[in-house]
Amino acid sequence: MSGILKPMTTLADVCAEADKIRLSSGNTLGDSIVSDIYANAEQIAHKVISRKAQAKSSWDAKLDDILTSRLLGYPIMLALLGMIFWITIEGANVPSGMIADALFAVQDQLTAWFELAGAPAWLHGVLVLGLYRGLAWVVSVMLPPMAIFFPLFTLLEDLGYLPRVAFNMDNFFKKCKACGKQALTMCMGFGCNAAGIVSCRIIDSPRERLIAMLTNNFVPCNGRFPTLIAIAAIFVGGAFAAGYEPLVAALAITAVVLLGIATTFAVSWTLSHTILKGEPSSLILELPPYRPPQIGAIIYRSIIDRTLFVLKRAVIMAAPAGAITWILGNVYIGDMSIIGHLAGWLQPLGYSIGLDGFILLAFILGLPANEIVVPILLMSYLSTGQMVEFDSLEELRQILLNHGWTWLTAVSAMLFCLLHWPCTTTLLSVYKESGSYKWTFLSFLIPTAIAFAVCFIVAQSARFLGLA
Repeated sequence: MSGILKPMTTLADVCAEADKIRLSSGNTLGDSIVSDIYANAEQIAHKVISRKAQAKSSWDAKLDDILTSRLLGYPIMLALLGMIFWITIEGANVPSGMIADALFAVQDQLTAWFELAGAPAWLHGVLVLGLYRGLAWVVSVMLPPMAIFFPLFTLLEDLGYLPRVAFNMDNFFKKCKACGKQALTMCMGFGCNAAGIVSCRIIDSPRERLIAMLTNNFVPCNGRFPTLIAIAAIFVGGAFAAGYEPLVAALAITAVVLLGIATTFAVSWTLSHTILKGEPSSLILELPPYRPPQIGAIIYRSIIDRTLFVLKRAVIMAAPAGAITWILGNVYIGDMSIIGHLAGWLQPLGYSIGLDGFILLAFILGLPANEIVVPILLMSYLSTGQMVEFDSLEELRQILLNHGWTWLTAVSAMLFCLLHWPCTTTLLSVYKESGSYKWTFLSFLIPTAIAFAVCFIVAQSARFLGLA
């Protein structure tokens, strides 16, 4: 640090000295300063630290040598996150079905009450088959995964592991001129992108906080996982011999997640070199000691602060969507519903990106909540006038194949599902956190443009090469 502390009279001298440090060590001036401060603090601490604390520090250091090493740190990190995804997906199936059964039993009772009251059919349709049924699907699909994912994620946080994740990812984000803490907000986005946006508060730099908010949508939330899993199981896993379908589908989902992470890095780098130029801030992160989890605090933070908070926003947004969807599916112009007319109008655009008009319309109507995209699509295909769900993957497969789905449709649908615009809950969170319509609009525009561009290139390339 002697080079930093010697007298310098001009800004040019300071910049020149900073460049020397950067070239000699590969670190920024801020990194070098922080590294020197902590090295001196460690020397002072060793003079007064007790043997007991030294032993504990040694144990932490040995564990950190494994969890933050270049050789083992990343595989362990991916394995832990993969295990959380697997537990969330597998564990949510049974409670999701139970909640759906209970909520739809209430729907049947509401229908009986409307009939006893002599309510008109249109009122019953809008309020029960539209608004309430849409809410039932969102709650039954969203609540179980969030109630599993957030406690597991909070457990890793309480154990002291998540700061190690940020440490491991800091180098990648630094190359994008972003902050390593963005890794934590990205992980939170796997549970819910709205929660990921809120968690961006941990990033001190306003510039880097905006980058994290604008890119959080590129990791799939639990609302998009059911769609991705269903398509992967049918069109990817189903193409292999019996017994290998779950493994192949899981690998396909992993590839989709990695593509989302790669897109996060690419867009972060682009933003840092265009509209959000700037140097990355130093990640001043003192790794906390490993500690036993506090179960009460984990339950409170994960269920009250995260799960119920996000679910409330999703319910507020999904309720009107259910009613609007029912109206569009039951109001006819000529011999076709409004949904049919809209899908026909969107057909050329949908075809250009490997989809069809009904799929694209389902994504548009699913803006309030990603969970309702597949029910809306099935309602449109089957002309049922209300949201429906399939009883098995084989039944869904036959429905999709009967409506012209191919491998290209499946790939384009998965890519579009991964990359397309955020749900309204996430957009509302961006506005509340940024306080700006400009950044909220960009958080919608950037993924939308990327989704259309990627799907267009894939679809047109496949057709040009004669593969579809």
